[in-house]
Amino acid sequence: MLKKLILIALTGLIITSCSSSLDTTNLTAEERLAYSIKLYENEDYQEAAKEFEALLLQFPGSAVSDDAQYYLGMTRFKRGEYIIAAYEFSKLIKGMPTSEFVPQSQFMLAECYYQLSPDYSLDQKYTKKAIEEFQVFIDFFPLDSKVAEAEKKIDELNDKLARKEYDTAVIYEKMEYTKAALEYYENVMEIYHDTKYAPLAHYNKINLLVSKNRNQEALDAANSFLKKYPNDSNYSSVEKIKTSLESKLSVRNKNES
Repeated sequence: MLKKLILIALTGLIITSCSSSLDTTNLTAEERLAYSIKLYENEDYQEAAKEFEALLLQFPGSAVSDDAQYYLGMTRFKRGEYIIAAYEFSKLIKGMPTSEFVPQSQFMLAECYYQLSPDYSLDQKYTKKAIEEFQVFIDFFPLDSKVAEAEKKIDELNDKLARKEYDTAVIYEKMEYTKAALEYYENVMEIYHDTKYAPLAHYNKINLLVSKNRNQEALDAANSFLKKYPNDSNYSSVEKIKTSLESKLSVRNKNES
């Protein structure tokens, strides 16, 4: 807190000069940080990044190194340089583990990958990385005010992964690759069980099994669906499928006996 108050006071003293005419070479670490933060607040991100980098080179291990490292990451983030920003935040987390900026840096590290997460149809490595880093944030800083936001974004990202898996299953089903389709539907049901795609995958699985005359498997899947999703929009449809399957299986069992 004291460090922040000193920086605020220094900012007022330093920024009386025009940024273009201010010679930063003779400033103390605290003074240079105050000047750099002012550039950042004025959205002069290119110059701010140069100043933060210069500060870290000129005053390695100073009392304000973690401030400079954090704001350097934020500057890169504001410029849309998410890969570089992630590196800068990670550098602070690993190299300055006792810094007050670690929780914020962990959240922003996850946020970088969140911003890099592409459309669901594309490769999802950044999506998975974002989920991983948001979860680390939640695990290590459970009382932080941003935990709710992190949880919400994890849900959003999981929905994206579930949709990709679900759409892959649908494609395989249309191509009549039954085994692959069923495997992908199962993945959605098990891995992404708390997304909206889980009951859809379960419903599709039931219908696919029925279409292949795998009636006992379909009946088992229908019973499972009715237990798991009593409020789902497809509930009544699955009830009818169950009744039909029970009738067919009853007739078959009588014929076999």
